[in-house]
Amino acid sequence: MDDLNENTANYCYRCGSSLALELYQGSKRPVCTRCGTVIFLDPKVVAGVIVEVDGKIVMIRRKLAPGIGKWSFPAGFVDRGERVEDAAIRETEEESGLKVKINGLIGVYSELGDANILVVYSGSVIGGSMVPGPEAQEAGIFDLLALPPQAFQRDSVILSDWVRWKGNSA
Repeated sequence: MDDLNENTANYCYRCGSSLALELYQGSKRPVCTRCGTVIFLDPKVVAGVIVEVDGKIVMIRRKLAPGIGKWSFPAGFVDRGERVEDAAIRETEEESGLKVKINGLIGVYSELGDANILVVYSGSVIGGSMVPGPEAQEAGIFDLLALPPQAFQRDSVILSDWVRWKGNSA
C-alpha cells in the first residue's frame, strides 16, 4: 500500500487513529485503520484575473514556487467562505497594486492529478497603482505578442480563451 504524504491527513478527524491509503470508489483515499472513516480530499480553488490596460495585459513575476522568476496573470487561493469573484479582485490588488472590476468569466481550468481548480475572469482597472506585492518580484504590462517567460503551460490556453472571449463580448 502507498504511504500518505505531506499533502494528506495522517490521522482520522473522528477517532484520531492513523490513516492508510485504500481503494474506495475507484480511487485510493485515506481510510481510518480503526473506525473506517473515508477522508475525501477537497481541491483548492484559485481565482485569477486577466487585466487589460491599453490593449496589453497585466502580469506579475512570481516570487514563490511554482514558477519562481516567471510571469503569470495575478491569481491566488480563494479563502473558505469567500466569493470566488472577491478573491480574484483581492489577489489582483495584492499582487499588482491594481484595483479591478470583474467584466466576465473566461473559464474554469483543471488538470488531471492537480489539486487546484483555476477560475479566471476578465477585468479592468478602476484604481490603484502598479506595484508588486509581497508574492511578486515585479509587475508589468505586456503585449500579447511579446510575453515574457510564463510560469505555467496552461497560461497560453487561458490567454487564447481570453482573446476569444473579448471577441465574443464586443
